[in-house]
Amino acid sequence: MKTLALAVAAAFAATLSFPGSTLAQEKTIKIAGFAAKSGVVRSFGVNSEAAMLAAAEIINKQGGVRLADGSKAKMVVEFLDDRCSAEEGISIIRRIYGGDALVAVGPTCSNVAEPLFGILQKKVDDKGDSGLQMPVFTDVAIKGGLAKISEWAFRNVPSELTMYASLFQWLKTKHPNAQTVFGGVEEDFAHSRASWYAVMKDGAEKNGYKVLGNAKWLLNDSNFATQVREMKAANADIVAIAAHPFTTCGVLKEMQRQGVKPKVVVGLTSSSSLETLQGCAKQAEGIIIPTSLAPVNKEAKFAADQTAKFKGAADLHSMATWENMFILKQVIESEKVSGDKNQLQADRRKIRDGLAKLKTTDGLLGVTKRTDDREADKPYLFVHANKGEWKVLHDPL
Repeated sequence: MKTLALAVAAAFAATLSFPGSTLAQEKTIKIAGFAAKSGVVRSFGVNSEAAMLAAAEIINKQGGVRLADGSKAKMVVEFLDDRCSAEEGISIIRRIYGGDALVAVGPTCSNVAEPLFGILQKKVDDKGDSGLQMPVFTDVAIKGGLAKISEWAFRNVPSELTMYASLFQWLKTKHPNAQTVFGGVEEDFAHSRASWYAVMKDGAEKNGYKVLGNAKWLLNDSNFATQVREMKAANADIVAIAAHPFTTCGVLKEMQRQGVKPKVVVGLTSSSSLETLQGCAKQAEGIIIPTSLAPVNKEAKFAADQTAKFKGAADLHSMATWENMFILKQVIESEKVSGDKNQLQADRRKIRDGLAKLKTTDGLLGVTKRTDDREADKPYLFVHANKGEWKVLHDPL
């Protein structure tokens, strides 16, 4: 199996050898992407689309995807906006299923992924289950354990449970005088809720911290005065903010206004993004976040540079999208997908079975282990905001 490092090296050589060129191929295979490109979390969809397009371009410059008969096909991306709406996401996956895409990559939001996985066939070959037989390879939606809903669902997202347990354990050694934690949570967002109540709070308590409570707000809120007053009254040593960039910045700015200065501020995985730094770099200075992506090697830097050409930013979510495309290329080739439109459903099943067989995949930070329930056990780092950049603070592995 060609490693991701070798693939990137070949891709880099291709960009030098064939600048601006496109392949004149007759055959194509379609990969459908879907994500939120509207609303407060639209940047995640924009970045995912850019990463998909960038990866497809590199794959095509390398010669495309090898099909069962030995011919090559160009990888074509179709990308749809689900608006972070469960209803829209379900409508889109039905539309994708009715089209000619071999596999779907998405969605952004856990509140879309959870019900969407629910309309897929729960168990393969269950003739009594009329659910969609469509492989879905999720890149962003990160709420724990969702792939178990359907054997057609796969994810390439890190385990927040693992990352935050490790982070709070590390904080005990780095900040031994910190004893208490206060949380803040986007109460109406599935990922944020799960990350606070089932991950951050749990991880803090298991590591001996006393949790003094939490403040709540909504994804579209813009005033956080009351919540930060609650935070100030608690006077906790550590503030853990389970929120996405827009409200994270709002809360951090209000903390500055009210003079709230805890020993440590911990952020949500999804906020280790360019959007946070663009929105509040000064206020975010020092915030610590675990993430499965940092541009610490040539592979990650190359992927980030290529994604930027399509006006996208690299973060743990968009770079999972990039990884997904190369994983799918590997599976299409190893499972001898035909690319024949008359064998579409058989090819989709081959991709599902190929993804299910994987025990490891090559990622931008190293080898990712695949679990029996179709989830990923990804390498991760702790980063912190430092002078307008995300810098690696600690490598726990």
